[in-house]
Parts: sequence; C-alpha cells; structure tokens
Amino acid sequence: MAYALLVLIGFIAGTVGSLAGLGGGVIIVPSLLFFGALGWLSAVTPQVAVGTSLVVIIFNGLSSTLSYMKDKMVDYQSGLLFCLGSVPGAVIGAWVNNTLSAAHFSLYFGLFLIAMSLFLSLSRKKTKRSADETAAATENERESSRSETKAETRLKRASWWARKVMRTYTERNGETFVYGYYPLAAIAIAFVVGFFGGLFGIGGGSLMVPAMIVLFRFPPHVAVATSMLMIFLSSLVGSLTHVAMGNVQWSFALALIPGVWIGAKTGAWINKRMPSRTLVVVLRMVLVLLGLRLVIESFS
Repeated sequence: MAYALLVLIGFIAGTVGSLAGLGGGVIIVPSLLFFGALGWLSAVTPQVAVGTSLVVIIFNGLSSTLSYMKDKMVDYQSGLLFCLGSVPGAVIGAWVNNTLSAAHFSLYFGLFLIAMSLFLSLSRKKTKRSADETAAATENERESSRSETKAETRLKRASWWARKVMRTYTERNGETFVYGYYPLAAIAIAFVVGFFGGLFGIGGGSLMVPAMIVLFRFPPHVAVATSMLMIFLSSLVGSLTHVAMGNVQWSFALALIPGVWIGAKTGAWINKRMPSRTLVVVLRMVLVLLGLRLVIESFS
C-alpha cells in the first residue's frame, strides 16, 4: 500500500514537474508530510521530506533533460550560467533548512506556494506576444546592434557581465521568440532560486521558470527545458548537503524514483505536443490549495 502510494506520488510529481519545469518537489514534500500525518506513510520531519525530495528530483531533472535534449529545446549556455548562482544558493538553502521548526516550515512553504501561484499568473499575462511584436523586437535589436559605437563594443567585450546575451528561438508552429539577459543579474536571480530550492526541497523550478519567462522573455518551452537542466544540477548538489546531514529517507526515495522517472518522460512528451495553458491554471489551483493547507496546518 505504502509503496504503491509512493510510486503514484512520484509519477504525478514527475509528470507535472517535467511538463511545467517545476522539478516536482512542490508535490513530493507536501505529500510526504500530509500522508505521514494521516498515518498512511511513516511520519517524517520537514527536513527529511525536503532531503528525500531533492534526491528524487535529481532523477526527475535527468530524465526530463534527456527527453528535451532530443528536440534541442535546452539552452545549455544559459542553464550552465544560471547554475553559477543556483548551485551555491542550493547549498546555503539546504543548510538554513535545518534551522526551521515544523510549524515555521509549513507556514513559509505555504506562503511560498501561494506566491508562486500569483507569479505564474503574472507570467501568463506578460508573455503574450504577437508575431508582429516579436518581429518588431527582432528588428529593434538589429538596429541597436548596428548603431553601437566602437567604444561601446570594446566596453562590452571587456565586461562580459555588462554585455546582454541575446537568443532567438523558433518553435514548431513558426513563432519566433527573441529573449536575453544580463549575466550578472541572471546569476543573482539564480542564486535566490537555488536558495529557495534547497530550503524547501522543490528544485527551484517553480520560481525559475516564471522568472525566465517574465524577466528574460524565454519561450515557455525553452524555459521549462532549461529549468530541468538547472534542477538536475542544483538538486544534485543540494541533496548531497542533506545526505551529509542524514535528512534522507532512503526507503521512500527508492519507491519514488521509478514513478518520477516514468512521469518525467510522460510530462516531457505532453509538453512537446500541446499548449500548457490549461495545465498552468490547474497547477496554480493546486499550488494555492497546498499553500493554504500548509498555512492552516502551521497554526494548528
């Protein structure tokens, strides 16, 4: 019974996480705490739930990344650059997690999930760009590029963190996206993302995907695929910290991993073949419900 429940939790977490680039920790951590409180699973502390989740998310990130790599949807350069911030953040977040009480953990995690739901709503509103807007943005970038002086060019070559990285991506339907970011700002944001990932055991995707879409204008599919690469790398480091602290329930992890691996493949398959608007709405509802439950639980 417990094993089947864990496999099911893993499959759902892997599917939703891979489809939306969230890693799956937003489902695994609350589920372990919730079913542990009901007595369906052995009760675990928040720290053990987070540590176990991060170990499982490694396999979710790896499985998803391998699937997205086949369709060339992963922005490797951006993902590795973001990891310069997210990996140290994950280590610090995992360390800070050990200082939280169960009540404080539930309260902060619940508020965090609700905030992410609102942030996802913002990302949907700000990323609706018509083909004309995309074309105009491309032309503007070309014009600004031609109008640069030699002095500005030399400055940008000397200061890599001040040079804006620009990318162009064309989806299967022919829609073209122009996106970019300043490396230093991107690393700083990734550090915050990694910190919350290590703190709450969520892999950081629930914050990084909206950030890439809203702040850097990443195409949704590229944001999700690149996020899964980051989640794999940052979770690998963050989980080592939790393993060293003894915060991993290995019997749970071994049961969750098969479901997560298959679910990640399923989520990536769905992501490539259908728009995710309906899923985002459902995901936002799930985040709000889970967040409210944890907030209420923290006061009980």
